[in-house]
Amino acid sequence: MGEEHSMLILIKNISWRRWYRDNSHADSREFGHQRRFKFIAEYGLLMLFFAGWQIASTQGWLNAAVIPPLDRIFAALWQGISSGALLDDIAISLQRAGIAFLSSALVGIPLGLVMGQIRIVERALDPILQLFRQTSALALYPVFILLLGLGEASKVFVIFWSSLFPLLLATISGVKGVDSKLLEMARTYGASPLTLFTRIILPSSIPSIFVGLRLSATSALLLLIASEMIGANKGIGFQVMNAQYNFQIPSMFAAIFLLAFLGISVNFVLVRLQRRLCRWHSAYAH
Repeated sequence: MGEEHSMLILIKNISWRRWYRDNSHADSREFGHQRRFKFIAEYGLLMLFFAGWQIASTQGWLNAAVIPPLDRIFAALWQGISSGALLDDIAISLQRAGIAFLSSALVGIPLGLVMGQIRIVERALDPILQLFRQTSALALYPVFILLLGLGEASKVFVIFWSSLFPLLLATISGVKGVDSKLLEMARTYGASPLTLFTRIILPSSIPSIFVGLRLSATSALLLLIASEMIGANKGIGFQVMNAQYNFQIPSMFAAIFLLAFLGISVNFVLVRLQRRLCRWHSAYAH
């Protein structure tokens, strides 16, 4: 009787292990299919675009002197990075854009939080800020050069100018979008103004602030190129213009791809940070 019982337990254990193994493999296969489908859905069109570019350029459907094949572009990019020729330009461009972007965050976020909460401050500052916002940073760049010279100060300031306003407006919008009923309920329970700000207003504004940060990062990179194309002898934007002047088209596209990669990397970091800080929000719960 004891041997039969032991045999039954052994058979059950073997059957359970087989069932678990088969279902684990099935789940793994299904998860792998889902990941591949997600990857194709997200990047399939981009891969087709690059494949079409490569084929059209190598087959002569496009003028390879103007739009070279991707293999020549990436070869030029690898040569520039491996030889160290582009490393100084990358460092200088990141320094210019980074200083301007951080400065816009240090100014735009606190100012937006104040303007979003205090109506009289918003009314006083909004007209002049709207005037400045509607004035193109590129149109003001000659003014900045006259005031600050052709050095780093004018380049950093024009980038700061262009990246400030998207972040400022997004922060104001985030503060104004806070649920008024939630604020009223907190006041009813005796919450102090500091508690309202730290527990309700600021956390509720974070998603909008991150939208502004991503827009500001994009503006910073765009104005970085424009500023480095005028009166600069270093930087990725300078390399784009220098390669175009010398008709080194693969090197020109290599610098453009490098800029795109930097922009994607910054956006990726901000999105990851936003998801981590906004896990309580329903849009970032998964």
